[in-house]
Amino acid sequence: MDQFTFSSKYKTVLFGFMGLGVLCLAITFFADAHEFHTRFWTNFLHNATFFTGIAFMGAFILAAFTTALAGWHTLVKRIWEAYSMFLIPGFILMAIMVAATALHLHHIYHWTDGEAVANDPVLDGKSGFLNLGWYSIGTIVIVGLWVFFAWKMRQISLDEDVNGDASFDHHRRLRIWSAAFLPIAGFSSAAVIWQWIMSIDAHWYSTLFAWYVGASWFVATMALTIIVISFLKAQGYLENVTQEHLHDLGKYLFAFSIFWTYLWFSQYMLIWYGNVGEETVYFQERMDNYSVLFYGNLFLNFVAPFFVLMRNDTKRKYGTMVFASIVVFFGHWWDFFQMIKPGARLTAIEAAAHHAGHGADHGGGEHAAGEHGAELAGHTEAVSHSLDFAMGYTLPGLLEVGIMLGFLAFFIYFVFNRLAKAPLTPKNDPYLQEALHHHVEMHEEGAH
Repeated sequence: MDQFTFSSKYKTVLFGFMGLGVLCLAITFFADAHEFHTRFWTNFLHNATFFTGIAFMGAFILAAFTTALAGWHTLVKRIWEAYSMFLIPGFILMAIMVAATALHLHHIYHWTDGEAVANDPVLDGKSGFLNLGWYSIGTIVIVGLWVFFAWKMRQISLDEDVNGDASFDHHRRLRIWSAAFLPIAGFSSAAVIWQWIMSIDAHWYSTLFAWYVGASWFVATMALTIIVISFLKAQGYLENVTQEHLHDLGKYLFAFSIFWTYLWFSQYMLIWYGNVGEETVYFQERMDNYSVLFYGNLFLNFVAPFFVLMRNDTKRKYGTMVFASIVVFFGHWWDFFQMIKPGARLTAIEAAAHHAGHGADHGGGEHAAGEHGAELAGHTEAVSHSLDFAMGYTLPGLLEVGIMLGFLAFFIYFVFNRLAKAPLTPKNDPYLQEALHHHVEMHEEGAH
C-alpha cells in the first residue's frame, strides 16, 4: 500500500490523547496559586519548543540530505516532509508564547522585568538582544521563514510526483532551495534557541548551547522517525523500506546520541574547569537541587542508547530499535525539561519575593529600595541552595507526562494528516532506484 489512510480509529485515539493533554494543561493552570502560573507556562514552552524543533529538524534533515545528493532516504522522506509541515502549528504555538511574554502573563524570563534590568548590570548589558522586540519579531520572522522554506520544498516534491521527468528539473530546484535554507536554518535556529531557552537563565551563557539543543532536536527527530516507520510497516505500509534503511536510521540515532554527549561533556567540562562564577551557576543549581534530573538526563540519552545501539545487528531489529527510540525520545524531552524548569522556577521565586517586598517597601524611598534589593539578592541565593522537592519542577509529574502525550498526539495527528495527502513513495524522485536497492555493507563497520 502506497497511499496512507488516516482512519477514524487512529483519529479517535489521537483526539483522546489530545484531550488528556488539554486537561493536564488546564489543571496545571488552575491548580497553581501563583499569579504567573509558572508551571502552566513552562509546560507550554517546554512542549512547544520541543515539537516545533522536531518539525524544524525535519526540514533541516531534508535540506541537508538533498544538498548532499543522498539517495537512501528517498523512501522515508515523506515522513520528514510531514514533520516539517508541523512548523505551521509550531508558528502558532510560539506566537502564543510571544503574546503571553509581551502581555506579562508569565515571569519565565527575568529580562522582561524592566526594574530588574535597570538594577542588574548583567541583564542591562544583554538588553540589546534580550528584549521583547527581539524576542517577538525574531520569533515571528524566523519561524515564518522556516515555514516558508518547508512549504516550498514540500510543494516542489509533490509537484515532482505529477510533473517530474528524466530532466531532473524538479530536483535541481529542490537542491537550490535546500542549499539556501541550510545557512538560514543554522544561524536563525541559534538565535531563537538563545531567546527561547538559554535566556531563562539570563545570567548564564554558553557558546555550545545552540549546538547542544540542535543535537537534542536531531536525535528526538530520528527516534520518532523510527517509531513512525515501525508503526506504518506494521500496518502494511512502506513495504520497500527494509532493514537496510532501518540500519542507517539507527546509525544516525547512535552517532548523534554520542555527538549530543560530546557536547554535553564539552559544555560541562569547559565551564567546570574555567570555574567562572556566572557560568558554573547553571550546572551547580542543577547538581545541587535537581540531581536526579541532571544525572538521569545523561543516563537516558547516553548510557542507554550507547549500550543498546553499539552492536551493528541491533540496528537491524525493529523491536529493539523501537524500544531504544522510545527511551531516547523521552530522554530528550526530559533534556528540555531540565533546560527550562530550574531557571524558570528560580525566576518565579525571585519575582514572588520581589512583588512581596515591593509592596512592603512602597513609599520607603531610594534607601528602602536599595536595602530591599540587597535582601532580595541574598534571599534568592539562599533559596537556590535549598530548594524543596516540587513536582513539575524537580521532576516531571504525571501532569507533565500527560501534557507531553497530548502534544505528541497533536503532532502525530498533523503528520498523519499530511501523509494521507500524498503517496508515501515519491515515484518520480531521481534517487528512487538508489533507495530501492540500498544495501549496507556490514563488514565495512567491523561486523563479521
